Formats: sequence, structure tokens, C-alpha cells
Amino acid sequence: MNPLTELTLEELRQRTSMKWRRYPDDVLPLWVAEMDVPLAPPVHAALKTAIDSGDTGYPAGSGYAAALERFAAARWGWNTMDTARTALVPDVMMGIVETLRLITGPGDVVVLTPPVYAPFFAFVTHADREVLEAPLGVDGRLDLDGLDGVFQQARARSDRPVFLLCNPHNPTGTVHTRQELQKVAVLAGRHGVRVISDEIHGPLVLAGARFTPYLSVAGSEDAFALTSASKAWNLAGLKAALLIAGPEAEPDLARLPEEVSHGPSHLGVLAHAAAFREGGSWLDSLLTGLEHNRDLLQSLVAAHLPGATLLSPEGTYLAWLDCSALGLGDSARGEGLAVVTDLAGPARFFLDEARVALSSGHVFGQGGDGHLRINYATHPDILTEALQRMGRALDGGA
Repeated sequence: MNPLTELTLEELRQRTSMKWRRYPDDVLPLWVAEMDVPLAPPVHAALKTAIDSGDTGYPAGSGYAAALERFAAARWGWNTMDTARTALVPDVMMGIVETLRLITGPGDVVVLTPPVYAPFFAFVTHADREVLEAPLGVDGRLDLDGLDGVFQQARARSDRPVFLLCNPHNPTGTVHTRQELQKVAVLAGRHGVRVISDEIHGPLVLAGARFTPYLSVAGSEDAFALTSASKAWNLAGLKAALLIAGPEAEPDLARLPEEVSHGPSHLGVLAHAAAFREGGSWLDSLLTGLEHNRDLLQSLVAAHLPGATLLSPEGTYLAWLDCSALGLGDSARGEGLAVVTDLAGPARFFLDEARVALSSGHVFGQGGDGHLRINYATHPDILTEALQRMGRALDGGA
């Protein structure tokens, strides 16, 4: 079965999570990264067993890391992941902050590649680190020549610069190739930049692309990666993630404060482990549904939003839509950058006039004005109605 077609709009409106409670019931929510799917059966079974037996204490053991290790070898051909170089962290973003504390100090530079996941800006600056931007190319891919220059600047301004990589990339849905990542590793080594790779969308790679774990490329030995089953199995409310160190970063990992591992939920650990261990068939069905929705979204944009340009995603369930030619306004970048619910320009227009909630491009940083991020992990009927509403709004409600 396609998990994206199992729940009706009426059933989804019973949910109490952020996606379905931020806006009134007349709004179709295609914004925050929650999927409109039921729990994968193996995850449901693991949670039910724990609850039925009262197994709701503190997390223990290495089952989560072992499940990821097997998943990574089977899905990605990554056979060198070592569970001994992993640590439990509450979630990917908190793991990133803890890693920054291990390998940088206040005032050190963190390179970001905007437009990029909006909380990167807030978490980095709230940790008293300085953001330096290396914008993506016009094709939505890493600008490796530009990254070379920015790495040089970062090293000149900081003794311990870091590159925070989004792999796959949010919001563009770009899946970095092995060749691109190998070039990143070469540049990082040349300039003395450490890499932290956010790989939370790694399992969500669609037909035509292949995910490459950053720690699997040559030259990544001093890097870190973070991941979880949160996005691929819709487990954002069950907190647990894994921090993975390259072999040369193991001494840094050893300095991670013991109390960081107290943050993950035991139920979260059980759920994420079950997803990686037994959720492959469900994930395959989801990916087929997402590929259908990606194709559907492309046709809907062409039919209802002429003048808008969709960057076809290679991974994630997020799509990047350029509405600059529609004349719906922009928003100057400012202090609200990291507030993911800030709306401006096209997102404000489509919320007010079409009652469709989307993520405003400006919160993703440089290159985001005039853009929208669309979460297409929903029922095809909901996706269709949303784009039809948007088209009617452009036509003045006709």
C-alpha cells in the first residue's frame, strides 16, 4: 500500500501535531516537515510492545546504532560504519550544537550553503558561532568553486572553522553525488575545515539519485554525521538521533558530556531502531508514493502556476518553487530569518488568498526570496486541491 493514501483529510485533521494545529481547519498545510502517513507497522508494534509491558524507562544498549549500521550497509553500501564511534543524542539539531561545542569555540566560523534548512542559522548563532555563507549555484547544487573561496575566508577568520553540510539538501531536495562530496572533503582538508553532515533525509532518496554518506568518502576521517529515522518514518515526536564520528574524530566524540545521552526518549530509541531494522518494505512503498507525488506536483505546477519554476527534488519530500516571476512580493532578510513560521511574499499570498500553508523561502537564507518550500508528502488529492486553490488565487479567485 501507498502510505500517503491511507489517511483521509478528516482523519488527518484529528491530529494534534504542529502541522495540523498551526492554522485553521480551512487551510491545507503543506509546510512543516511532517508526513501525512500512519506509523509503519514495525514501529507501531515496537511501541505497543513497550507500552503494554510498561517498558518506559531510560534508554540502554546499542540496538539503535546496530540497526543503522545494517541499514547503511544494505541501502547505501556503507560497510565501514562503526557502532563504537556513535553516541545517542536527543535529535539531529541538538546533536549538531553539541558537536560544535566539541570542536569549536565561541566566535568560530560555521559555513552554511543557503538556501538551507532555516534552523541552522538560529542554532549556530545561539551557540555564539558566526555564520559565513557559501550560496548554492543557480542549479540548486553546491557551488564548489565558491565553497573553496569561502573555506579560505573561514580559515582566515577562525582557527576552528566548520562546514555544516545538509546531505541531502533541504529545501532544494538536491542529493549530493559522491564526486561532489569527495570534492568537499578535498577542500575541507586543504583549508583545515571540519565537516558536520546532517543526513536526516538520507533514507529519502528517489529514483534517479543515490545517497552517499559523507563519512564514506575519502578525506572525511575527521568529520561527523548525524541522522535518525525521524523524517523517513515520520517520528519527529519520538526524540532520538545518532551522532557518528569518523575515525580521526573519535577522541572528540569521547569528550561528549555523558548527560547528552540522557536527552533521547527510550520509546524514541525503540521506534527509530525498529524503523531502521524492520521498516525497509514500508519505506520502499513510501518512496514509490513520493515519486508519484513528485511527478504529480510537476504537472500541477505546470497546469496551475504558469510562470513558476519547480526544482524537481532528487530526495526528501520537500520541493523548492521559484515564484519570482509571479509578482507576489518578497521579504527583506532580517532578524526573523530563523523563524520557520514567518510568512512573506508568495507564502503570505497563498495563505491569505488560497488558504494553503507553505514555507516562506526567505527563512532559508540567501536565494530564498520569491520562493516557496512545498511539503508534498500528503495524499495526492490534498496536493491536487492545494495547487488548484493556488492557481485560482492567481487568477483572482475565478
